[in-house]
Amino acid sequence: MRSINLIVIHCSATCEDRRYTLMQLIRDHRDRFGFTGYHYYISRSGTVTQTRHEQLVGAHARGYNQHSLGVCYEGGLDSNGEPKDTRTPRQKRALLRLLRRLKAAHPDARIVGHRDLPGVTKACPCFDAQLEYATL
Repeated sequence: MRSINLIVIHCSATCEDRRYTLMQLIRDHRDRFGFTGYHYYISRSGTVTQTRHEQLVGAHARGYNQHSLGVCYEGGLDSNGEPKDTRTPRQKRALLRLLRRLKAAHPDARIVGHRDLPGVTKACPCFDAQLEYATL
C-alpha cells in the first residue's frame, strides 16, 4: 500500500471559454505518459471521475508522484490564456467533497497546489490551494 503524504491540486490549463473533456484528458495523458497521470478529474459541471487508482503512482508532479495523489479541475486560464481561478461553484463543491474524503483516508497528507511544490514555476492550479484548504 502506498503511503500518501501529499494531495496535489492541478488545473488542466485550458481556457474558460473552451471545454477540455475527460476523453481529451485521457487521450493527451496516454499520448504523453502512456497512462492517465491524475488520480481524479473534475469537469466544469462538477462531475468527479477517478482516472487512476490511488495505489498506482501518477504522473502529475515530477519528484513527488511516489507519495502523492493528483487532482485536476477543468480550466485554470481566462479566455486570453492567462492564469485565473475558473472553478465553477459546482467544481468548488465537488473538489471540497473529494478533498474531505481523501483527507479522511490519508489524514497525514498535506493539500497543496502544484505551484506550491519546490521548483515548480507554473501558476497551476491558479488559486491558493494551501490557504483555501488549510482547515481540512
